[in-house]
Amino acid sequence: MKTNRFFSLCFVLLLGQSLQAQTNDSGNPQSNPSLSALFAEWRAFETPPMREGAPDYTVGGRQARWGTFLELEDNLEALDTVGWPVADQVDWMLVRAEMNGYRFNDKILQPWKRDPAFYKSLWLSRSDVPDHEGPTHHRITELWQYQFPLDTDSRSRFISDLQVIPAINKQARENLTGNARELWIAGIRDIETQLIDLLDIGKLPGVQEDKELLKIIVDAVESTTELIEWLRSEAPKKTGPSGIGKEAYTWYLQNVHLVPLTWEDEVMLLKRELARSWSSLKLEEHRNRDLPVLEAAASPEEYDQRADAAARNLIDFLDQQEIVTVAPYFEPALREHLGAFVPEATRNFFWIATHYDPRPLYSHFYHWFELARMDTEPNSREVRRGPLRYNIFDSRNEGVATAVEETFMQAGLYDNQPRSREIVYIMISQRAARGLGSLYAHANLMTMEEAGGIHSEYTPRGWMKTEPELLRFEQHLYMRQPGYGTSYITGKYLFEQTMMEVARLMESQDRPFNLQAYMDQLNKIGNIPIALSQWEMTGIRPTFSTAPFPETRQ
Repeated sequence: MKTNRFFSLCFVLLLGQSLQAQTNDSGNPQSNPSLSALFAEWRAFETPPMREGAPDYTVGGRQARWGTFLELEDNLEALDTVGWPVADQVDWMLVRAEMNGYRFNDKILQPWKRDPAFYKSLWLSRSDVPDHEGPTHHRITELWQYQFPLDTDSRSRFISDLQVIPAINKQARENLTGNARELWIAGIRDIETQLIDLLDIGKLPGVQEDKELLKIIVDAVESTTELIEWLRSEAPKKTGPSGIGKEAYTWYLQNVHLVPLTWEDEVMLLKRELARSWSSLKLEEHRNRDLPVLEAAASPEEYDQRADAAARNLIDFLDQQEIVTVAPYFEPALREHLGAFVPEATRNFFWIATHYDPRPLYSHFYHWFELARMDTEPNSREVRRGPLRYNIFDSRNEGVATAVEETFMQAGLYDNQPRSREIVYIMISQRAARGLGSLYAHANLMTMEEAGGIHSEYTPRGWMKTEPELLRFEQHLYMRQPGYGTSYITGKYLFEQTMMEVARLMESQDRPFNLQAYMDQLNKIGNIPIALSQWEMTGIRPTFSTAPFPETRQ
């Protein structure tokens, strides 16, 4: 084992040297100074000014800032990137992608106008990706960041957060003039959930004794109630489509999320993965036909035992089989999210799977390793240090988390329990089916309900038919955030394509491919679109569409 570890270390160094030669980035861990300065200016602009206690998304407020945005775009284009190392060119593309996201949101997606869920202000838990999925306003309250009872500083900050809610709810009634019926109807549920969560805050330690804080919570409750009533009263007037159409979808995919595919490409890719995962599942079932069937955990005690053993097994596997360098924060990050026993009647898709074997879902929890890395080892490049705006990270974070489920399986994670391989293929099928449905919904070829039918009917063993809330949540999110529903499968494809190109590069240099080196380098590059990671790792620059900006939504 020591010999193998020494070889792996040498290979990591050789791969690093090769990549430095490819990118001409040796000794330059920071972003280009001119780009860093412009990035800071851009991010300061991207956060809207406050108006009457809330971020300003009004028509007048956005129009007043458009000239400044155009100047920032011009300043970015004016940077002379000739001769820049690849990593700096990648950073430049990330900044341009964010600016493209701003332009697209202003002209096409318009969440402040079309999407009531945009005004959800209260978030109880941290997302498992770098930022919350879908469009959110700029002054949300992250309840998970507070510990109750509140200390003096936290109390002051919490009060300031909650005071935004009545102001943003009032502005919502001015801004929400769109006609996207399905977004409107589904968004009401998000605001209704916020009302329940606000009422629950009053039960937290120390809140009932704080009369000032209680008054602010009551104001937030009343304004949220008024917003819900207004949304319900306006709902019958909403008759228009919610999808953005194929042309806009493809432009957004390539120019904002930096995924070098079209709407049609994604349809074909997801159909292929759906067929492959279903047929692979049937072959696994045939191969395992004489083995005992998996039995689900039947009690809280049994679930806890399985969860503990699964976490230990996964971490040991990654370390001992040299899949990825296991940092000290991996296991604590995973153990915070092991879950708990759920009665069979109320298990959704993912908890059905987890009660049979937690390891497939825990593999997807690679997410939490990545977030722990962001917290403890922030990227040295300013542009990559925090979450990219507009969910631009989705092909990287959701794609890799999905890819490693099968990667770990093929590397031997389930050699002691072959039946668990079936769960992995079921999870791939579910993600392919839900993504395919979201594509048809964005093209306005299906309603969200019809897209959910694909999601449900093409998930094996009926596991998406047991608990409808997950189905509604996922299809709603993917309508709100173009490209997100497909990113699990398209990102997985780009991850595998990158692995292939790195392996080809190594083979051309008479060097063997090393999985640990590949994973470590991908982690070092950061949470950026996987096509750009491939560029840094191989020197193969991705090609994106040069199609003009889609017609502005009326």
